[in-house]
Amino acid sequence: MPLLRKSYLCQGNKNVCSEKDPTMNSIRKIGHRIFLFLAGSVIQSVELSAQTDLWQPEAEAPESRIVWKGDTVEIFAPKGLTLWYKEKISGNVVIRYDACIVNTGKAGERTSDLNCFWMASDPQAKDIWERMAERQGIFNRCYALRMYYMGYGGNYNTTTRFRRYDGNERGIREPEFRPGILQEYTDSAHLLEPNRWYHIRLECINGKVRYFINGTCLVDYTDAHPLTSGWFGFRTTFAHALLTNFQVLQKP
Repeated sequence: MPLLRKSYLCQGNKNVCSEKDPTMNSIRKIGHRIFLFLAGSVIQSVELSAQTDLWQPEAEAPESRIVWKGDTVEIFAPKGLTLWYKEKISGNVVIRYDACIVNTGKAGERTSDLNCFWMASDPQAKDIWERMAERQGIFNRCYALRMYYMGYGGNYNTTTRFRRYDGNERGIREPEFRPGILQEYTDSAHLLEPNRWYHIRLECINGKVRYFINGTCLVDYTDAHPLTSGWFGFRTTFAHALLTNFQVLQKP
């Protein structure tokens, strides 16, 4: 089955119209980065193939592979893997990217887990790198992080769930200390289709946390104690994934 990659840059696409920022007024390319200067905000668009130094994999399996092809990163994750964006993100932000879970029937491919972490931090360390070797890409050990987490098509593509992790390490071994589900979908309309491209948009603006996929808002959460800085991580497990068009938009 061919990859069904939709373009969200074409005129007339409804999803673009719902997300387009009419204040954009200029574009500049500086080195390998493209900066779109807006009225009151700046988009940083990372050209993935040229910015391998800006991404750090954290993989459970040593045979995991990250392959850079043009503007796209290809991820082969036989077990849990997080691809971290190394630059810390702070303030009011919008994060955007396109991603796909590939399943053509080959070994190591599974339609599941188009996941992400954002505003991630480690309350017991100065940054998320200090104890990365302890986590080793193992999902349960991520309970030690404070962050927002969306698991789209998780649990063998049976659930889509949003949580806010509080960094309580007791959750690693004691389920009663794990964060509750804040939003959940189990219907087929909110689960993954193999080989389909998805446009993800994450918003953290003045305590309002939103998650959009292909223009549809699945999470609209008001955080009384919002996470205002941290790192972004693309997360998957037992899967073959593609990631491209990563952007960070700073909002006033």
